Amino acid sequence: MAQEVFWRRKSLNEMTASEWESLCDGCALCCLHKVEDEDTQEVFYTTVVCHLLDLENCHCTEYERRCELVPSCIKLQPRDVESFDWLPPTCAYRLIHEGKDLPEWHPLVSGKADSVIKSNASVLSVYEVRDNEIHEEELINFVVE
Repeated sequence: MAQEVFWRRKSLNEMTASEWESLCDGCALCCLHKVEDEDTQEVFYTTVVCHLLDLENCHCTEYERRCELVPSCIKLQPRDVESFDWLPPTCAYRLIHEGKDLPEWHPLVSGKADSVIKSNASVLSVYEVRDNEIHEEELINFVVE
């Protein structure tokens, strides 16, 4: 009998660095800018994507330096699991934390790196503009309803 896949038998905190990284499905929805309501702390997604995103393959063009180049970029880490509620509901990190399984289009399930794009589950199906094409105060105009 085959051994169960790592994301079903390990918690996020138990995963190796390579297992952790492989959980990212490459949707790049986390690369959408978000705005927070100052009164309620509720987070709202916008359709504004980071200028470092490669719009062909949904990969960051400066992945290793992203937090240096974009100070608001958040590097997800297992120790931050309790604050993952702002991540998209389809995000593997959030799903695993919530005890749910990965969707069929996730590359670890499908075996295909581009399955997230082909299934229209990536940022490519929702973004309107890059952040370097608008002024920061315009973000509010791009909030997803």
